[in-house]
Amino acid sequence: MLRGIKINDFVPFNEAVSGELYQKISKIRPPIHTCYSSTTRVASASTASPFLHFTSFTVPDSLATTGSSIFMAFILQRSGVIEDLFTVMRMWFGPFRGGLAIGTVIICTVMAAMTGIVGAAVATMGILALPAMLNRKYDKRIALGCICAGGTLGILIPPSVITVVYAVTAGVSIGKMFMGGVGPGILLSSLFIIYIAVRCWLQPELGPAPSKQEREQYSFKVKLIALRAVILPILLIIGVLGSIYAGIASPTEAAGVGCVGAIISAAIYRKLTWENLRESVYSTARTTAMILWITIGARCFISVFSAVGGDELIAHFVSGMEINRWIVLILIQLMLVFLGLFLDEIGIILLCVPIFLPIIKALNFDPIWFGILFLVNAQMDYITPPFGYTLFYLKGVAPEGVTMGDIYRSIIPFVLLQAIGLALCMLFPQIVLWLPNLMK
Repeated sequence: MLRGIKINDFVPFNEAVSGELYQKISKIRPPIHTCYSSTTRVASASTASPFLHFTSFTVPDSLATTGSSIFMAFILQRSGVIEDLFTVMRMWFGPFRGGLAIGTVIICTVMAAMTGIVGAAVATMGILALPAMLNRKYDKRIALGCICAGGTLGILIPPSVITVVYAVTAGVSIGKMFMGGVGPGILLSSLFIIYIAVRCWLQPELGPAPSKQEREQYSFKVKLIALRAVILPILLIIGVLGSIYAGIASPTEAAGVGCVGAIISAAIYRKLTWENLRESVYSTARTTAMILWITIGARCFISVFSAVGGDELIAHFVSGMEINRWIVLILIQLMLVFLGLFLDEIGIILLCVPIFLPIIKALNFDPIWFGILFLVNAQMDYITPPFGYTLFYLKGVAPEGVTMGDIYRSIIPFVLLQAIGLALCMLFPQIVLWLPNLMK
């Protein structure tokens, strides 16, 4: 009963649905906590009307990967590992032109491989790296742009939460999607670094090098000792990605290994407090619940869309068109770019995957390859005005004097670099597929 209204009051139209479904709905009485399990049957019915035909589906165990990855990210965010990485980066890259911006992209790449969440990288680098770059008289466009662009690498580089959502929605291998994101992630990170290095070499005022006194502040021995701060992150990345690649563990099991590694890291840095653990658990529960409900909605949409024959209709329509399949692929990418101006990436996955995936299969494109192209496009959405999430993440932690106009202008060259990276992944599919094809 909901505020005096019985559940039967919602279904007086039982003539329109099957008697079996009506009886099942009428008998729903157990408390919410008894309705949840790792594989939950959401709906199952077969009716006479094609418009009321729901196919049964389950929330798969693979979604446990999402919760574990999110928990690992929140623990690492509070562990103190990132602060030490930033210190090492300043020692080694600070003396060069644009070195702080280059080091920021590298740290964002490492954070992507440890956490898989965009907001964590952008907020952390906005607090640590942005003031340091502005104090060094870096150009705002370089300082802001490298954080926004570097932070989005968490969408591609595993263990990406968005990758898990896409893989579950599309029904493809999470492990292969994880491995497929490694090559494009490294490619985009390299493009960002090369761009910053070339711009600052040609225009030194964009990322000035420190004075000779500052450059000599740390001896080589001190720098070498400081490198011990990268040991834990490297071990964590190898433990998670290496176990998936070698076939030792499934993505869910590897995420569990990552959680253990994150807790150990927090303990080593003496940040494993009850407060941090509790906040990490609460944040994980909230984020996972949101993703779970969105996934349930996506599955409902897919079931109805397939039941009325929408996927077959689109596949037959496209396969019957006398048009080059690459033109169709380019049109799909342009449509995703347009949708990214107004929708978040999970909404785009919900709306577009059940429509576009049958087309991709009908055109004999690799679904894993297309999935990574989809995510590269989603990465562009994160820094595309007016609703790019990273733009607002960064504004929330930026010091006074940084306007939204500054942030919007800073991302223009990095959006173009992401478009180049997308084009390279389309032209050379092995950038995406070489690791998945080598998986055991």
